[in-house]
Amino acid sequence: MSKDKAKEAEAPEEGVDGEAPAKKKPKMMVLIIAGVAALAVLGGGGAGAYFMFLKPKPAGEHAEEAKDKKKDKKEKKGEHGAKDGKAEAGAPVVKEGPDGVVFYTLPDIIVNMQTADGKATFLKLKLTLELPNEELAEELTPEMPRMNDMFQTFLREMRPEDLSGSQGSYQLRMEILRRVNLLVAPHKVNAVLIEEMLIH
Repeated sequence: MSKDKAKEAEAPEEGVDGEAPAKKKPKMMVLIIAGVAALAVLGGGGAGAYFMFLKPKPAGEHAEEAKDKKKDKKEKKGEHGAKDGKAEAGAPVVKEGPDGVVFYTLPDIIVNMQTADGKATFLKLKLTLELPNEELAEELTPEMPRMNDMFQTFLREMRPEDLSGSQGSYQLRMEILRRVNLLVAPHKVNAVLIEEMLIH
């Protein structure tokens, strides 16, 4: 058998007009197109991620973000202390006063007082602290649990006769002022104002 005839016998039979190789070419084209599409999707996603998360922001955007953070911080502080007389239950009310002072009205304080005869007697106090600035009001709000504890401990030891007359009210204000200033040191509260004092 000649070499040419041997090659023809080994070679696979081609269909009419060479159909077998044509079937292989479309499969290769589909794979190439799918690969290019996958690269385009991955490249587009990577570019999108870069522009959204990694690209440096212009200077103006940093200033806006700082303002937004400051605003969020103030709103969170508003959860602790209400302003302009609109108070949530148990939250202090902060109002601006004359000459830059700030009035910080505490939630009502109710304590059971000691009496000589053992009769149940309650003291209800509504106090306002006069503060030198709003920054102190912002620092004072997180201290509310400590202040409440101080008021409860101190006022429970008082007797109704300790509060009688203007001298009793004056001494009460001075003692509360001294104790609050110890709590907020090195800052200083200007004055304690008694808005309401009831003994039941």
